[in-house]
Amino acid sequence: MARALSIAVERWPIAGAFTIARGSRTEAVVVTVEIEERGARGRGECVPYARYGESVDSVSAQIEAMRGFIEAGGDRQELMARMAAGAARNAVDCALWDLEAKTAGVPAHVLAGIDRIAPATTCFTISLGAPSVMAEAARKAADRPILKVKLGAGDGDGERIAAVRDAAPDAILVVDANEGWREHDIAAQFAACVAAGVALVEQPLPAADDAALAGFASSIPICADESAHGVAELGAVAERYDAINVKLDKTGGLTAALDLVREARRADLDVMVGCMVGTSLAMAPAMLLSPLARYVDLDGPLLLARDREPGLRYEGGLVYPPAPGLWG
Repeated sequence: MARALSIAVERWPIAGAFTIARGSRTEAVVVTVEIEERGARGRGECVPYARYGESVDSVSAQIEAMRGFIEAGGDRQELMARMAAGAARNAVDCALWDLEAKTAGVPAHVLAGIDRIAPATTCFTISLGAPSVMAEAARKAADRPILKVKLGAGDGDGERIAAVRDAAPDAILVVDANEGWREHDIAAQFAACVAAGVALVEQPLPAADDAALAGFASSIPICADESAHGVAELGAVAERYDAINVKLDKTGGLTAALDLVREARRADLDVMVGCMVGTSLAMAPAMLLSPLARYVDLDGPLLLARDREPGLRYEGGLVYPPAPGLWG
């Protein structure tokens, strides 16, 4: 039987709002792909991201343009050559992984050469806001082992991270500035993070201006996010950063992400496996990267008012590997 491709746009309400330095959202808009073949169905989900010039319409159109290739039996390796890295390729690539696992009757992690996926401790995000609001959110989440604190507003960030630390004295704190700081204030921002006992700072400067990090001395490791998309950038990343945040929507799927993680480790970079705000279907393939990562940040479904069923299992600070009914 020939393959059949389906594309859908879904809207998932966020519990409250998700706020970072670039703005605030109250829903996650995702594009999903389903590929059916011989009674098996593979699924993938992506989150179009305006920061990278993507929209729901542009991503849907990119996937639609690949319909003939996909339905004719195109494979993941050829997909890498035919589509640029980004959200559209991610959804298709993950659907092909899922389809291959379902067709072969072999878990996706085994197909990827990974012996076992264990439950992983995931970060939990504290959205950007007033210090008192962030402190209250941190207090409610203080039993979670790792809190990812959104900063990047500039003035007041020192007060924000201090308030979060007071509210969650035992949590590991990871700061994500989302390109919101500038070279002239970076020393003061890092000093505030040192005082709060922050373990990692993610993307402090805009990607276009991060050359300044090559000469910046920090006692806190610095992680690249917006500055790092693929293997080709690792040389510059290794000169400026200590770690790299690998997200499937940036790499353009699990196939490329696995290559990037392995090359990053060879370059002596720590790895964070991260996500956009999406459902468990988007997180499930990224779980295959968790055995290779120092930090896991796959809390997207925890930020939603509801998740798809079946979803990933979350218990306390742990996220468990996906069941076949979800993905893989």
